[in-house]
Amino acid sequence: MTHQDLSITAKLINGGVAGLVGVTCVFPIDLAKTRLQNQHGKAMYKGMIDCLMKTARAEGFFGMYRGAAVNLTLVTPEKAIKLAANDFFRRLLMEDGMQRNLKMEMLAGCGAGMCQVVVTCPMEMLKIQLQDAGRLAVHHQGSASAPSTSRSYTTGSASTHRRPSATLIAWELLRTQGLAGLYRGLGATLLRDIPFSIIYFPLFANLNNLGFNELAGKASFAHSFVSGCVAGSIAAVAVTPLDVLKTRIQTLKKGLGEDMYSGITDCARKLWIQEGPSAFMKGAGCRALVIAPLFGIAQGVYFIGIGERILKCFD
Repeated sequence: MTHQDLSITAKLINGGVAGLVGVTCVFPIDLAKTRLQNQHGKAMYKGMIDCLMKTARAEGFFGMYRGAAVNLTLVTPEKAIKLAANDFFRRLLMEDGMQRNLKMEMLAGCGAGMCQVVVTCPMEMLKIQLQDAGRLAVHHQGSASAPSTSRSYTTGSASTHRRPSATLIAWELLRTQGLAGLYRGLGATLLRDIPFSIIYFPLFANLNNLGFNELAGKASFAHSFVSGCVAGSIAAVAVTPLDVLKTRIQTLKKGLGEDMYSGITDCARKLWIQEGPSAFMKGAGCRALVIAPLFGIAQGVYFIGIGERILKCFD
């Protein structure tokens, strides 16, 4: 294995490890974010803490990890692609010794954002259905006698009312809509992830560079971790309106009186008219609390060089 192959493999391992550790730590907050963004009209949850407490009471501790399995399965390739692609585009756009260029950093981030959606879109499509299932169950308990506008997952001709699984949902989408079903909301995902990467990667690079130690040849672990957290939280909050649109569009099952959307423009228009401008920032705090440690951990893993250490064991 050449040095370049070793470097790429190490980056993929680092991205995967960072994703697994990060998702395990913050998944309940991500679940709260999805449920807060999806609730219409009369609020079932007053905020993140209220959502987590009600979820734990109604569904138990593991109810807060609904959808975690699909996320843990696919977050490794997703984070690995994102971080490795950014490094690849930075090397491609900036020659060795070339002074740091904001425009090039943003282009590299854009490339990384475009690459990752191959995994991100179907992963979040499945995750959102599982995360929101508990909210819908409670929602329909209060309106059991009323006609429902929600879609049912079907197997053959009969509707299934058992708890949905990622496998069942994926099979139904592929059977009824083909591969396009798993990539529902692809445009909205790109619209969120490209700006996020354009903001995050240049911001992190510049913040991290402030703590560069000439003797060590890099910033300290603590500085890299904090830089990742700060850059991640700022980028997450900045693109929250786009994340709200993506979540609404990708949610297949709706509660009584909740709208279906034909696309990004239709979703934005209905959201603005029916719920007001504040609806575009639903779950912003949760997103910051999810993304900050995710990317702080990612940069910490890169700093420690877990991938390089693992590969050395096989030399």
